[in-house]
Amino acid sequence: MDGIVIIGAGESGTRAAFALREAGYRRPVTLVGAEPHLPYERPPLSKPVGGMVQMTPICAREALEAAGISYLKGCSVSKLDAVAATVSLSDGRVLGYEKLLLATGARPRRLACPGAERALDFRTHADAEAIFANVAPGRRVAIIGAGLIGMELAAVLRGKDVAVSVIETAPKVLGRAVPARFADKLHARHAAEGVRFHLDRTVAAIGEDGVVLSDGSILPADLVVSAIGVVPEMTLAEASGLATANGILTDACLRTSAPNIFAAGDCAVVARPGGGHIRHESWRNARMQAETAARNMAGAAETFAAVPWFWSDQYDLGLQIAGQPHPAHQTVLRTTAEGELEFYLDDGRLVAVAGLGFGNSLAKHIKLAEMLIAASIRPEPAALADPGVNLKTLLKSARAA
Repeated sequence: MDGIVIIGAGESGTRAAFALREAGYRRPVTLVGAEPHLPYERPPLSKPVGGMVQMTPICAREALEAAGISYLKGCSVSKLDAVAATVSLSDGRVLGYEKLLLATGARPRRLACPGAERALDFRTHADAEAIFANVAPGRRVAIIGAGLIGMELAAVLRGKDVAVSVIETAPKVLGRAVPARFADKLHARHAAEGVRFHLDRTVAAIGEDGVVLSDGSILPADLVVSAIGVVPEMTLAEASGLATANGILTDACLRTSAPNIFAAGDCAVVARPGGGHIRHESWRNARMQAETAARNMAGAAETFAAVPWFWSDQYDLGLQIAGQPHPAHQTVLRTTAEGELEFYLDDGRLVAVAGLGFGNSLAKHIKLAEMLIAASIRPEPAALADPGVNLKTLLKSARAA
């Protein structure tokens, strides 16, 4: 056997490689990445500095070498043979493995209209360079999709005095991921900054001069960006016979239907303790799943049960959400000097929290709320609503009880 092979050199795959060493794994570790760079962070791509797209490495080349991690960059996997325990690479090499981690992430969802090829994606460093190299004050950009990626990009472009229009098939922005209260506030802020919204519309076609909407109107644009979400990258898993369903199915230990193959990050659909499976798309989820998968590949048997969390920066506002808010949950609002927090209770138990404030001002409150969620606390709604009640006090009381 040839140690552990990791397919995908994003946040999840790279973190897993180092976590294997931290767990005491001493056999060969090979990290395979399709892009021609060192592994890099995706969040900074939307925040150019001095007009240049940032390339923020996850690790230095020296760190990979010091850890004894073999990094094969600019190399994709053309075939996974789960029976023979081998992967075939695009350069003709075949690697055997003892265990394999699929950290293949996700790929942009494709538009299905005439002229779709004219729209740029926003996922990789090359995508970001293609977008920001073609924007300047006074230019017109049409963003298709009012999810987190589309809205974050709109905020950055308005900061560059670019005219921005956002097209969304739903009647509201940020409908899938963000509670209505904060989605409405962010929508209002974008409108105040000059972003023009075309809601409840679909794209009929994309031409040389802009976008044709479903109502027949034409939206002039010098550049069109598609931000309609992503789909899990599971092509290899499907072709090799692994179980899939909106991602690569795993048990709670992140093991797939093949006992020596694991999956982590955006591509993984993980079994939940109460039944069913769930897939998360976030930076921290990718990192934490990677660490759990690595320890399990090294011999542990940990279940993955982290509280979901993500953030979004738009203008000077910071949004953070921990847990999984649902419209059926009881909501409790707390207003503070830093912003607003909304807590979500399910049969009295705190299961989620969302916050919107200036910059990172609510981070400490969100962190404490995460700890309350993880501890399955049933706080009094009045205490959650009262900004004078420190969440740390609630946590201490719960732990003492």
